Amino acid sequence: MTDLPFDPGELFIDGGWQPPADGRTLPLRNPSDGSALAAVARGSAADIDAAVAAAQAARAGAWGALTAAERGRILARMGTLVLAQADALARLEALDVGKPLKQGRADAVALARYLEFYAGAADKLMGQTIPFASGYTAFTLREPHGVTGHIVPWNYPMQIIGRSVGAALAMGNACVLKPAEEACLSALAFARIAHDAGLPPGALNVVPGLGEEAGAALAAHAGVQHLSFTGSVAVGRLIQAAAARNTIPVTLELGGKSPQIVFADADLDAALPYLVNAGIQNAGQTCSAASRILVERPVFDAVVARMAERYRALRVGPALDDPDVGPVISARQRDIVGGYLELVRESGLQVAAQAPLPATLPAGGWYVAPTLVADVQPGHRLAQEEIFGPVQAVIPFDGEAQALAIANGTPFGLVAGVWTRDGSRALRLAHRLQCGQVFINNYGAGGGVELPFGGVKASGHGREKGFEALYGFSTLKTVAIHHGA
Repeated sequence: MTDLPFDPGELFIDGGWQPPADGRTLPLRNPSDGSALAAVARGSAADIDAAVAAAQAARAGAWGALTAAERGRILARMGTLVLAQADALARLEALDVGKPLKQGRADAVALARYLEFYAGAADKLMGQTIPFASGYTAFTLREPHGVTGHIVPWNYPMQIIGRSVGAALAMGNACVLKPAEEACLSALAFARIAHDAGLPPGALNVVPGLGEEAGAALAAHAGVQHLSFTGSVAVGRLIQAAAARNTIPVTLELGGKSPQIVFADADLDAALPYLVNAGIQNAGQTCSAASRILVERPVFDAVVARMAERYRALRVGPALDDPDVGPVISARQRDIVGGYLELVRESGLQVAAQAPLPATLPAGGWYVAPTLVADVQPGHRLAQEEIFGPVQAVIPFDGEAQALAIANGTPFGLVAGVWTRDGSRALRLAHRLQCGQVFINNYGAGGGVELPFGGVKASGHGREKGFEALYGFSTLKTVAIHHGA
């Protein structure tokens, strides 16, 4: 690409652009047609060292000297610049990730909203006074960790940068960001925006590279005081083990197998768009994707039929054509999802519907036909494992107790949706579902920048979004003053 406002072969460290220490690059490909998109910098441990040193200097210098209100003003300017460049960022994300333009633009707007939210919150996170013994005044302070490391995946780069880096900067941390090697252009564009908004040098550093090189070096770096990671369970365990060696906290968001539970009394007209869209958005490559649809038996056939109708109408195509479903991120991911579809055939499961793949699709693109599979048993791999593709399993149930057992019966616990007109039932399930977010008669709440997000069980721990993220990106200090009665 020749129209970028930065050189993708360079890193952003200490407020400036520089080549990686060993000069290596990685090929970046367009998922829509497989063509070469850019050669991006392949950061190494030496580059991570330089980025951490720059972040430490920023904390000790200009960035650390700013008041919370001043940090908020910079974040607000960053949000304004993101909105002004939303169309360009959307196109960049579409080319890089393969998501339809409308989803790319929604991500850019969400990034701006995160920055706006944390700009306003920066000077509003306060300590508390504590009633204590006579002759004492005791209170708490919220302080930044120092240098925070952020390892961001390829499926929603802008949104996850906003919810993690935005919150960390608002608290006064200096950040080292390692974007995914498959999709890192919007992270580099974000660095340019931060620079243009007046963020002091070193407060944000962006080092693309391989996970086993730059990512591993960042996770194990002794100069980092907090790590934020979104990605697979296997890599999350490695991140946590690396952090444990330095005795630092981590925020882990590790995916899910999220259910939407549809009771017979549900408003099906209201539910149906959510049932499908939450499974095929971003080609199903979403941690909170509703990949399991649990339907009470009296309405099971009707729900499957209506979902199948929507599936057959889905448009699959290149990202810049703004279809309903674009390609998956890579040939590897296409093959992984294809393996699950082969499992469907081998298991004799019922394919209720499959969106057609047009004959005009670019031959080099990584496309998967969105697939709806009906009458899946709760213990089947299709109902237990995170596929990370546009495949949904529909599972029948009989009654509330069985619905709850099926919903909780996976290793994951990220998000759940409940569709019912029975308010008491909805509240019972909200309490009993083992997950970090429950949505009643909706799913996702439009992204919900203000709503704390994170999982339990294998979905991870810690919370991002809302004020809870600020608690995670800060440390609590208690001060007790003895002044006499």
